Amino acid sequence: MDKQHVMHKAPPVKSAQKGVVLIEAMVAILIFSMGVLAIVGLQAAMIKNTTDSKFRSEASYIAQARIGQMWSDPTNLANYIETNTDISTQLPLGKRTVTNPATGNYTVTVTWQLPGADETQHSYTTTVQITGG
Repeated sequence: MDKQHVMHKAPPVKSAQKGVVLIEAMVAILIFSMGVLAIVGLQAAMIKNTTDSKFRSEASYIAQARIGQMWSDPTNLANYIETNTDISTQLPLGKRTVTNPATGNYTVTVTWQLPGADETQHSYTTTVQITGG
């Protein structure tokens, strides 16, 4: 036979190569699934933080509304002193306290507890100086 006309056959596929594509596909699915779970966890944290932020802003509004009432009625400031007034219609397990620690100084504290969360109580406190009356 002439060396120029000899055809070479491809070597047979080794059995060790079988199933590699399946393993690669399973690893890809695993990585994709972990990414999806991470995104779901991130979304859950985002919803919790958004809810907490909403309650903080609501507490700030409640305290500022009370201060506004006090500023508009400086002759009756003693009537605004209160301890643990129920405001649960505005905040979950919400309470408002107004104290007069020093002459002309007033502290408004609003507390609440997140629904379905642990027993951690959140609070917002602001201090104002009102003279007159």
